[in-house]
Amino acid sequence: MTAPDPLRVAVLLSGEGTSLENLFEQIESGALEARIVAVISSKQSAGGLDRARRRGVPALAVPRNQYPNPGKFNDAIHAELDRYEVDLVACLGFLSPFETRGKFDGRAINVHPALIPAFCGKGYYGQRVHEAVLASGATTTGATVHFVDDEYDSGPIILQEEVPVRSDDTPATLADRVQAAERRLVPKAIQLFANHQLVIKNQKVQILDPP
Repeated sequence: MTAPDPLRVAVLLSGEGTSLENLFEQIESGALEARIVAVISSKQSAGGLDRARRRGVPALAVPRNQYPNPGKFNDAIHAELDRYEVDLVACLGFLSPFETRGKFDGRAINVHPALIPAFCGKGYYGQRVHEAVLASGATTTGATVHFVDDEYDSGPIILQEEVPVRSDDTPATLADRVQAAERRLVPKAIQLFANHQLVIKNQKVQILDPP
């Protein structure tokens, strides 16, 4: 009996790709049963593209600023995804909305650097999130992995991890600890998906026992 093919993952990103690098390392160590089949960036200058190319993974830019509206931009994204027989789309620091368009309903995830529903939605990304957390006086923040739907940061939550806010934190120091949580959560969520352990019911995620 042959082993099943690993989960085929496409990564969408806009920046340096540290979460992508973490996925590569998890896959190479055998901790994650998946294969990254394509990396697509909304910016030509994204460092994540170089990380993919160094490993021989197809990497291309679909620059958001070259498209008149989100719909046309997503047309181009989907045209690229169609080339790779993708099982799961992982939005890792992707700064544009990804439209699932039915095809990827329940098959696209996003990571957000806060505990949704706090500090999320349009305009809350990157350092802006950590600045807002510190300005609010919150004592706890964290990271969230959730399924993508038609609104910013509103899809069913898969996993969350709390991160304490320290009195001497800066946006940079807080970001470091939140990103460490993200690096734990994303591979775990992808493995749960690969194991068919995630079920969406009434807009909530149920995690099933391992098969």
